[in-house]
Amino acid sequence: MTKHLDEAAPGFRVRLRHTHELSAEFRGQLVGFLSEAFAGDFDADDFDHALGGVHVLAVDASGGLLGHAAVVQRRVVLGDPTPHSRVLRAGYVEAVAVAARARRRGIGDSLMRSVDRIVDRSFDVGALAASEAGKPLYLRHDWSFWTGPLGVLSPTGPRLTPDEDGSVLVRVPSTTSPIELSAPLYCDWRPGAVW
Repeated sequence: MTKHLDEAAPGFRVRLRHTHELSAEFRGQLVGFLSEAFAGDFDADDFDHALGGVHVLAVDASGGLLGHAAVVQRRVVLGDPTPHSRVLRAGYVEAVAVAARARRRGIGDSLMRSVDRIVDRSFDVGALAASEAGKPLYLRHDWSFWTGPLGVLSPTGPRLTPDEDGSVLVRVPSTTSPIELSAPLYCDWRPGAVW
């Protein structure tokens, strides 16, 4: 992997890598790391969702993986889908995890500082689906709950996803025109969890 945009912190370093820079061997290690970090609740679709963008990696002095987050591009539609709807380029955050042995050392905050910079510099909005355990981390980093109804642009047409209401958080960069967080928000379709 090439070195670029690295940031040092006590006991670990944060590195940014695009998916194309990750070797097949490292991707295999990453799958194992994420499966362990999510206590087995991480499948092939979840891993696929984390590919194709920028990976934020926290590594120790020997290069061992301590934490991971990915930012991938998705399209979201603000308001009910019509030909004139506002379509936003979203930096969608996936697979945020810290190794159990390395928790409570500031690694999650370091990952999110990098994620926030990526979102603020490259996207109209940041979005993520948060677990209960993850919500405090994102809220500390000025992410906000999407309070409007959520939906997906499915192959059979737009449909609401009420089970996801209250689980999606967004970050609106200062360069983005104001967004009403109580409006409907629709994501693009994908296999597995759509949000």
